[in-house]
Amino acid sequence: MTYKELARTLPSWVFAIGMLGASLYAQAVEITITCGPSGSDVEFCLKHAQAWAAKTGNTIKNFSPPNSPTEKLALYRQLFAAKSSDIDVVQIDTVWPGLLKDHLADLKPYSQGVESQHFPAIIANNSVNGKLLGMPWYTDAGLLYYRTDLLKKYGLRVPQTWEELTQTALKVQTGERAKGDTDFHGFVFQAKAYEGLTCNAIEWVGGQGGGTVVNADGEITIRNAQAAKALNLAASWIGSISPAGVLNYEEEEARGVFQNANALFMRNWPYAWALMQKNDSLVKGKVGVAKLPGNPSAAALGGWQLGVSKYSKHPAIAADLVMYMTSAAVQKTRAIHGSYNPTLPALYKDKEVLEANEFMGALADVFANSVARPTTATGLKYPQVSQSFWNAAHEVMSKRTTGEEAVTKLESRLKQIRRKHW
Repeated sequence: MTYKELARTLPSWVFAIGMLGASLYAQAVEITITCGPSGSDVEFCLKHAQAWAAKTGNTIKNFSPPNSPTEKLALYRQLFAAKSSDIDVVQIDTVWPGLLKDHLADLKPYSQGVESQHFPAIIANNSVNGKLLGMPWYTDAGLLYYRTDLLKKYGLRVPQTWEELTQTALKVQTGERAKGDTDFHGFVFQAKAYEGLTCNAIEWVGGQGGGTVVNADGEITIRNAQAAKALNLAASWIGSISPAGVLNYEEEEARGVFQNANALFMRNWPYAWALMQKNDSLVKGKVGVAKLPGNPSAAALGGWQLGVSKYSKHPAIAADLVMYMTSAAVQKTRAIHGSYNPTLPALYKDKEVLEANEFMGALADVFANSVARPTTATGLKYPQVSQSFWNAAHEVMSKRTTGEEAVTKLESRLKQIRRKHW
């Protein structure tokens, strides 16, 4: 039967979809996706990308970028500047849509309105000048992990303030070391000079009532007594309740220490929960998750999106992969087996998701009170703003300056970056 004959026997919309599928998958192609360099992220990403490939007849290639978001962004910018077609599907951090807006394809022609099912705030974050530059893949907020057995052993509660965390961590660390565990620490987190430190430091400052680095109106607000106090308190942890090596920790270094039963508290993202439950985890069954300390608690908002490079040779097929990877079915599986936070509100009421991640039912409150990094207010200058902030925090924790001196110097630096307008 010819296509013309087939068209006369089928409803027009059925025939149109069939024609689209035939043209889309008429010739198999290789799609390159940035799943990551290693670890569970690659495992859970490639699993679903390859499932899509099996359904469509295409093939998948993993592009391994640096693990650090800062270095990953720098690499993307180099590739985009060269208009390279090496990457088709790109992982995009929450703070990047505005920075990469000239290099990402508009996904609206391919989404068929499904973006309305995701958290509106994330879709708004991913939209620039009316174009949808990324589909939400998973969302994040900073969390406090703690050893339930040790808090019970010492008769202590989950800390409500950063000062209480400091005192609790020191008490338990002293007790455990006295019993021979000399490698035990009270608190591990991300203190390397990179974007992760910006997230941590925003949480300390916000949790001490110090506001944000730059407010929604673009005003520089970091120079205040509470912000200085927050940085000074963090500096007091180094060499006390936190190892000196934490100054070079990213997420995985902190997780390694905590998962090997060498810390009481850990600040990390939700992804770490599933890894704590594996059989090789020394803290399996001994971990609790709570909102971060602070008055108010101020968790940094994070998360990742999937976008299509403008320079892809196969944008429609790449977009099809993006829509598959960000679908409700895939997000549900990733939530159950990898504790990745869905970007679809409906999945937070899903019984299987909640059974696998008991803490997810309470995350609505965490997301409602999360603190966004000042990307919207600072625009293309955000990378300079963030780098200046994390460098200031790192200098304080390295005991090269004080919190008071750091926020004063940071304010001056941010004024130089801003000049007249962001």
